[in-house]
Amino acid sequence: MSKDDKKIVSASISNVGEPLTKDQSSRARKYFISMMIRTLCFILAVILPSPYRWFALLGAVTLPYFAVVIANAGRETIRGEAIVFKHGQKQIGAD
Repeated sequence: MSKDDKKIVSASISNVGEPLTKDQSSRARKYFISMMIRTLCFILAVILPSPYRWFALLGAVTLPYFAVVIANAGRETIRGEAIVFKHGQKQIGAD
């Protein structure tokens, strides 16, 4: 491949996702809401009669898994217009 065949690709600031602090805040909020629903399930497990009590208890036991999965989803996605540099990357000490 000659030097003329290489494409010049530039990164744009519009390709950058949301700030990490905003992302972490959003995840913490989702997790907090899920844990409040779990707390409500525990309270309902004590208050409700027998057949419904088991559904509330099942929700309280399984909700932490789903809360973690939902809270951690989203940051690892790459947008369609994102630029990933692979070919011809520069290294320290390379020409």
